[in-house]
Amino acid sequence: MLLLIFLNKAATVGTGTPMNQQLNDASYRWLNVPRWYLWDGGFLLLGQAQGVVPAHSHHAIQIVISLDQPVAVCGHHEDWRKCHGMVVRPDIVHSFDCSGAFGAMLFVDPESSEGVWLQTLLTDDITIVPDARLASPVSELRTFAEQPFASMEVGALIRHCVHALSPGPPPMRRLDPRVTKVLSSVQASDDLRVSLDTAAGMAFLSPSRFAHLFKQQVGLPFSRYMLWRKLTRAMLAIGSERTIADAAHAADFADAAHLTRTFYQMVGMAPSVLMRGTFAEIPSPFSVSA
Repeated sequence: MLLLIFLNKAATVGTGTPMNQQLNDASYRWLNVPRWYLWDGGFLLLGQAQGVVPAHSHHAIQIVISLDQPVAVCGHHEDWRKCHGMVVRPDIVHSFDCSGAFGAMLFVDPESSEGVWLQTLLTDDITIVPDARLASPVSELRTFAEQPFASMEVGALIRHCVHALSPGPPPMRRLDPRVTKVLSSVQASDDLRVSLDTAAGMAFLSPSRFAHLFKQQVGLPFSRYMLWRKLTRAMLAIGSERTIADAAHAADFADAAHLTRTFYQMVGMAPSVLMRGTFAEIPSPFSVSA
């Protein structure tokens, strides 16, 4: 069983947060102690919560699987839809209503082999998963939540859930090897201060050509991708029981306020509200698509 770190209180920081965001935070509450399994680039969250996460967008593929009652989701200017399972494409604006359900949320790196596979089968920006396809992931997740010693290892569980939602053979599509080289270097580095010029040099391209290729392949500008990587690195730092200020420094944010603003933009809530519970850092269950 993985060693978990229990945080008796959430890290806090004064950031001058607008009042409407504070009200959104106040309306969201955990109904149990959430369990986080984090790696550099994503996480598996098991928990029960009540409240609405307001509109936001992030670069992960988001999978939500409820183990009991339905949850709800809506895209930008769309109506709410109830379901037991959903997959949200990366960089899509969406809101999420936890509805008091107990379930799992999984952030999958879209540049990983599994992420590329999963995206090829998504028909909409927000895909509602049929209940029949959820049967196996629900069963394995429930076993993991209730009888962890009788469950498969957490990395295998994460891959099982993604594969269950990705029927058919893996796609032939792969990322351009020049982009893969840069992505692998970013993931392996402790220093996230990688400029566009430096990344272009790794790919043996001019900055303008690399910027075009990167956005074409990854779906967002290089600077925005690096901000996302900094956020996932900060999640790891918060999980190791540091303060938000320490996490901001570890992930190369200007300060705690900058980190908190980025959390609002990409996750919909402040880190002090969202990231509570028990934490375990695990190796990444995925690899970069090559």
